[in-house]
Amino acid sequence: MSDFDGLKALFFNTSLKLKPEESHTQLLMNASAAIMEKQGVTVEHVHIATSDVKPGVYPDMTEHGYDTDGWPAIWEKVEAADILVIGTPLWLGEESSLCRILIERLYGMSGMLNDKGQSIYYGKVGGCVITGNEDGIKHAAMTIGYALSHLGVTIPPQADCGWIGEAGPGASYGDDDGAGGQVGFDNDFTKRNTTIMTWNLMHLAKLLKEAGGLPNEGNDRRAWKAGCRFDYENPEYRA
Repeated sequence: MSDFDGLKALFFNTSLKLKPEESHTQLLMNASAAIMEKQGVTVEHVHIATSDVKPGVYPDMTEHGYDTDGWPAIWEKVEAADILVIGTPLWLGEESSLCRILIERLYGMSGMLNDKGQSIYYGKVGGCVITGNEDGIKHAAMTIGYALSHLGVTIPPQADCGWIGEAGPGASYGDDDGAGGQVGFDNDFTKRNTTIMTWNLMHLAKLLKEAGGLPNEGNDRRAWKAGCRFDYENPEYRA
């Protein structure tokens, strides 16, 4: 039995490609997912481009004008997951438009609380995988990491990885390198960061699960609404 049996990871591919098997982002996420699966983590992938996820910041956009919305079914998977990994390509140095839609839909659930009165995302850990052939890995990682953290997801050390190759238009991760191999697969920096990110996600997810999540002293939103201020004192200004 692995130390990580019982953990569940959900990988989001926000590539603009309609076929995930053609996605460079999917290739790098697969490398991370393979490590997790070897360690007993249950892994599931969600391809946003074909999941009928509508833009918006509400739990179900059919209640706000859309005929269909694939998000409610995906949300069940998010709730069950211990690890969330967002994968995105870069366009003009930014994450994809579908990545922003995903973040907005995650945000739309942020009013939900767990049994401790904390954000529903407390106890989950998150990271990101970024690919492309232009600069922007760190910028996109900052945006995605902050968004997840603000919602209540815990971010472990070095929780991002990526591959962008040489600056300027060129081959993407997994393209034919002309010598019988695939571009980026042997890049030590990408392999190292992907591996460290993956193990840190598993370690922290296990720690949080075994601890029953984060203690709710000082972060119980129901208690705050009821009037508890957890030692907060308003400053006094006197002449």
